[in-house]
Amino acid sequence: MRREAVPGRLRIIAGRWRGRRLTVPALPGLRPTPDRVRETLFNWLGPRVEGARCLDLFAGTGALGFEAASRGAAQVVMVEQASRAVAQLRSHAAALLADVVEVVDREALSWLGGRFRRFDIVFLDPPFGRGLVGEASGC
Repeated sequence: MRREAVPGRLRIIAGRWRGRRLTVPALPGLRPTPDRVRETLFNWLGPRVEGARCLDLFAGTGALGFEAASRGAAQVVMVEQASRAVAQLRSHAAALLADVVEVVDREALSWLGGRFRRFDIVFLDPPFGRGLVGEASGC
């Protein structure tokens, strides 16, 4: 029987932290990427995640970034601007002893504008209805 995400919580599906449940702050528009979507995405990515440098832009709950770190990514940079979400991401990273995770407290597009770091995998899941996918993918 497959479990779906519980509002206010997310579950890491596989890897080092498989089954760990993380809380999600109640913020407008903040929702974890559903378990089935993450499972499908990471099945597609397969072995490319291990050792990869990953960017989780508009990190929100950190579901994609923590899943990548759990599955062996060498580096995960999470960029988020909501202060409560940033605090929660940092708390989770500390609790998991996730030394490969870096949480950046900044607006995603402005952070992208001044960065020249290379990433192997970019997770791009901006808030709905703001047209940010096009802006972010053009940077």
